[in-house]
Amino acid sequence: MGLTKALFCITAILSLLASVMGFLITYEEYDHHYLDKRKALKTALEAAILTLIVFFFALGLLFAIILTFCFYREH
Repeated sequence: MGLTKALFCITAILSLLASVMGFLITYEEYDHHYLDKRKALKTALEAAILTLIVFFFALGLLFAIILTFCFYREH
């Protein structure tokens, strides 16, 4: 159970990091294209939320596959 919690924490941390980076990149890019800063901020927040969801599930699935193959493989 300890390894599962550790992998969940790693997944959460990496997903948050990816989300922050997605926000920063998107906001910086849309800041140049939109005159209204609120629209750029809204678009960047939407991108950050989507990035968080995608990375959380993708990393979770990856770790689930790794755990399955490493610990539950029959010899």
